[in-house]
Amino acid sequence: MSGNIRTQGGHGRLGSALSGLAVAVGCVLFLGGFVWGALLYQPYSVPTDSMTPTLDVGSKILAQRVDGDEVRRGDVVVFTDPLWGNSPMVKRVAAVGGDTVACCDRDGRLTVGGTPVHEPYLRPGPGGRTVASGQEFSVTVPEGNLFLLGDDRHTSLDSRTHIEDTGQGSVPRSTVVARVDAVVWPAKGLLDRPTGFAGLPGGISEPGPVRPLLTAIAVGAFLVLAGGAYGPVARFLAGRAGEREKVGT
Repeated sequence: MSGNIRTQGGHGRLGSALSGLAVAVGCVLFLGGFVWGALLYQPYSVPTDSMTPTLDVGSKILAQRVDGDEVRRGDVVVFTDPLWGNSPMVKRVAAVGGDTVACCDRDGRLTVGGTPVHEPYLRPGPGGRTVASGQEFSVTVPEGNLFLLGDDRHTSLDSRTHIEDTGQGSVPRSTVVARVDAVVWPAKGLLDRPTGFAGLPGGISEPGPVRPLLTAIAVGAFLVLAGGAYGPVARFLAGRAGEREKVGT
């Protein structure tokens, strides 16, 4: 019966070649994803509770390195401004240069250019009522500046606090160093762009490349593991087949 044994050499060489290719492609995707991520993103730790419930104190976030000119209303940004303490801070962009931002309308909402903005991420205040600010204000933001607010409007020290210091409380776009795209810990995932600002001129910014970046890393890891496992699995199956053939003889 030994004359009936078929050689598997051709299939073995093809499998080895494909496994090697899988490992090579996997390494490119896996390592490339990490390098790409390191170039595009900067990790930060949220130091205060001013952005709760969106960002808890101590949260680990990934922020995409962007130019301040790319920022849109509703973005959560990391910025550094000497008048605000000269250390990285995280706030939400409520208005941009040329906007008149005010609070509050009769329903307790923020208005930008007279248009009420729906902000579902705000923390409710005493009595369960959600208001965009506990203090009234109306400011026209200078061109090239941003009006920034925390999501916890009851505790956040933000542009409202600095209105008296600078006359309008906003910061230059040039102070922005990054835009928050994801919350790594606790694992809340991607940070949604708020649709409440979508109807205003300029709309909202597009999601960052976190999802394709993580997909590249995950696919790369799978290919490396799958390609690396081919050799041992193939040898194991060949050994089992050899044992069956011996029994058959």
